[in-house]
Order: sequence, then C-alpha cells, then structure tokens
Amino acid sequence: MGEVRKKKRSDFLMPEYRATEYLRLSYSMDRENESDSITNQKKLIEDFLKGHPEIELVSEHVDDGYSGILFDRPQFQAMMQDIREGKINCVIVKDLSRLGREYIETGRYLRQIFPAYGVRFIAITDGIDTAHENNGDDLNISLKTILNDAYCHDISVKTRSALLTKRKNGDFVGACPIYGYQKSKENHNQLIVDSFAAKVVQDIFRKKIDGYSAAKIAESLNQSGILSPLAYKESRGLPHPSGGFTDKEKTKWSATTIIRILKDETYTGTLVQGRQTTYNHKVKDLVEKPSAEWIRTENAHEPIIRRQDYDLVQKILGLDTRTAPNGNKVYLFSGILICGSCGARMTRKTVPYKNGKYFYYYCPTGKKNGCTHPVMLREQDLTDCITESLKAHIGNVVSLEELLRDISEEQVNQELVAEYKARLMENEEQLASLTRFQSTLYENFVTGLLDKEEYKSLKNSYHADISRLKEAASKLREEMDAVKGSSHDRLRWIQHFKRFSGMEEIDRRAVIALIQSIRVLEKDDLQITFRYQMEYQAVVERLSAHAAAPLPGQNTRGKEAV
Repeated sequence: MGEVRKKKRSDFLMPEYRATEYLRLSYSMDRENESDSITNQKKLIEDFLKGHPEIELVSEHVDDGYSGILFDRPQFQAMMQDIREGKINCVIVKDLSRLGREYIETGRYLRQIFPAYGVRFIAITDGIDTAHENNGDDLNISLKTILNDAYCHDISVKTRSALLTKRKNGDFVGACPIYGYQKSKENHNQLIVDSFAAKVVQDIFRKKIDGYSAAKIAESLNQSGILSPLAYKESRGLPHPSGGFTDKEKTKWSATTIIRILKDETYTGTLVQGRQTTYNHKVKDLVEKPSAEWIRTENAHEPIIRRQDYDLVQKILGLDTRTAPNGNKVYLFSGILICGSCGARMTRKTVPYKNGKYFYYYCPTGKKNGCTHPVMLREQDLTDCITESLKAHIGNVVSLEELLRDISEEQVNQELVAEYKARLMENEEQLASLTRFQSTLYENFVTGLLDKEEYKSLKNSYHADISRLKEAASKLREEMDAVKGSSHDRLRWIQHFKRFSGMEEIDRRAVIALIQSIRVLEKDDLQITFRYQMEYQAVVERLSAHAAAPLPGQNTRGKEAV
C-alpha cells in the first residue's frame, strides 16, 4: 500500500471569501510593461490563490483599455454591483494601480466603501491585504496611491507634449478621420482620400452652392440610398466616433451632419487640430479652445474641395437665407438684398393675380415699424437689372486683365514697393518723434513740469502708440516682401470673375460668388457692392497712370427702370 499522506489543517478549511479577480490595462501608460498584461495579471493571481484555500475565486472582471484615473469603467462598476448584491466579499488585484491611479478616489474605496461592505482587498505585489492589520496600514496605502497618482500625471504631461509636437509637424493624431478621408496604411499620421466618400462630399458642396438647403441635401442623399457617415464607416469596418458625425438615426443623413461637413476646413487640405482639450488628466470633460489656439497646417493632405468653393459656401451659410415652402432651393437674392432706408434684409412674397402669380421683394419692416421709405420690387425686373450689371462688371474686370498685359509685372511691383517704402518712412518718422517725447517724460516729471498722474498717463499713451506703430511697420514689411515675390496671387481675384464671363442667366452660385450686397435705394436706383471691390479699385488707380484711353468704369448702380 502506498504511503498515506498526513492531512493538513488547511485541507479541512471551507472557503471564507468569495472573491473576484479584477484585471485592468490602459491603452497607453501600461502597455509598455509586459508584466502588466492581462495574461500575466491572471497568472499571478492564480499562483497566489494556491496558497490561500480560504478564498474561492467566483468571478473575473476585466477592463482592457481603460485608464485608472476614472472609476466609471464598465467592469469595475459591474464588480461594485456584485459587491452590493453580496455575491463577492473579496477583491484581488495584481497591484494597487490596477484598482486605480487617482489618489483621493482610490483611498475612498479602500478606507470607506470596501470596509462598509465587509470586503477584503488584496494587492499582491504591493503586499496589501486588509484582512491583516499590518499589511493594510493607512500610511502604506497612502504612499502608494500618491506615487501612482504622480506617475499618471507625469505620463499625461508627456503624452500631451508628444501630441502637441505631432500636431505642429502636421501629423494627424485623431483616432477617426472625418468622412471623405482614411488613414494611410503606410503612415497612420497621414490622411488619404476615400474616393467614394469624397465624391459624396463634393456633391454636398455643389448642391449647397446651387442653393439647396441642408435638409434637402440630406433628403436627396437618403433617397439615393447613400449611407450616412456613421453607417458607411460601420459597413466598411472603419473606425468611427461615438459623437461628431453620428446621426440620431444611424441609417439616415441629417441636416446637422450636412452642416458639419460644409463647415469642416479639412476638406480644403488644411489640417485643423487641437480644437478641444481637457482641464487636466483627471477631468475628461472636453473644453472648446479659442480658434486662435487651434493648430493649422496648410496643404497637409490632398484637398477634396477647392478653397474658393469652401469660402463661397461659408459666405452662403453666413447669410440669413430661407428656402421656398416645399421647395429645394434658396431664393435667388435671399440674404443679400437690403432695404436702403432701414437696413433690413428684404423678403420675397408671392402675389396671386387672376390665373397667375407675381413675385416681389419688399421691406418687412414697413412704415408702421419705422422704415421711412420702404420699396417694393418685382423679382423679374430686379433679376434683369442685376444680370446686366453683373455682365458689365465682369466685362470691366476682363478688360483690366488685358490692360495689365501691356504693363510689365516688374514695373507694377516696383511701384507697389515704392508705395510701401513711403508708408514705412512715414511710420518711422512718427515712431522717432514719439520715442523722443517719451524720453523726455521722466525729466519733465523730476523737474516738476508734470505731476505723477500726468506722467503715468502720458507714459502709457506713448507706450501704446509706439507698440501700434511697430506692429503696423511689421505688417507693412510682410506685405512688401509678398509684393516683391509675385503679382500672381494679387491678381487671382480676376480669375474669380472670369469663371462667369460666359454667363447668360444668373443663378444662385453667381450671385453669391460675385455680389456682396444689393442696397435698394429707389425702384430705379440699386447700389451693388461687388466682391473684391477694393482690389478692383486699386488696379484701376494703378493703371490710370499708364493708360492713354479711359479705363473701364465701375458700374455699381443699376439705372434701368425697375
């Protein structure tokens, strides 16, 4: 017969504790340490339990990819629910940092919550076991939680610094690219165009420029069976955010989604990052940063939308426009037709007459509400007048370009540089004069010519004026350096008008692109302010010294009977 093993006292012990093993691993700060892997945590706890028959492992809770700063982790909360229901009375972790890294909240669970429920807490590698008084002393726990908190703060600072550097270098650091782009497989910090989604984005911008409302664009996409951004990403297995472009109805486009796309500058090739931040590593609520602090990188990736089309859409979105009832498009002059008497935006109205309908624009303020001279215009007459004025102005702009060919670019640049030098010289003379006056202030104060209050007031005034002049001089030098380079960018606005040179009938795109406002002074007197008015006038004045024949005039008032 074999040797009979002598039974130990522990063989007769029944488990006193129903335990759960809590395992946690964050995305960033823990993954560099292989010993913190979920597998190694489990192995360590299994080895520990072999020597503790009084503990029965009844469950496991794993939070993989969650920071220890906050305690809203899903499996941590599930574990707390088990504690409240009396299913477990012992929590085992590899070390104290697995439970949490935040000093105050971690201490609250160990000193208040766990003891209130009679829960035994064990952190193996830290030698903490609250069933033994010496192993769970308050000082030991306090020191370790403070160190864990400090470690977390240090990692947070390093992470923020690394992300800031990447953003400044033009690297994309977001988790989910916007609809229309994907991360490059070769370089995850580089955005590349998603050809299918990019065509949808281009169609959205085209429809908006053509006068469609955001709601009608969304309706059109839904009717065409095109997946919304979230549904599209889910269908392709692409990463997608829980917010952002997420729609209320996941399978549908919405007006909100359309507006977000139309306002996103990323589509022009400009990477805009750092729009939001958090107060610190413990508070995860997002805070909007002022636009001056955003990090912008021009030409960071291939554009989907031309810059001029993007700018045009922003102008359209900025107007107070309305669509016709049950219609698809915005009225032709909505948002830019202004009453010359009170400044209100004029409204379109339909007047039925016999078997037909007539359309007018009128001032909604009216005499009863303070408009001293309201005017009503028939839409067709207004359209005819604006069409002729636009065609005439486009012709004048094209004529300017032809005249510019007779003047060498070098000559034009020299004249502009001379103008900037003259302005800089005047600026420097003013600066020298102010500096002289400022230098005598203290002497006048000491000799009694100025009292203390006068001295302080004049000192602050001179200081402000000197700072203003220095800033102006810096800006003038930048503009002069740009002029020395090339006149191509300076005259690019001419191409903006030339795109419409073959226009026979005006549409919403032409009106928004070329006209800034139309003020209605009288039925036969319209004041049209075209876009790039200052640039146009500057070229006219510059050419006046070189052209023998009269230059094309600027017709800003329509005189036909409307």
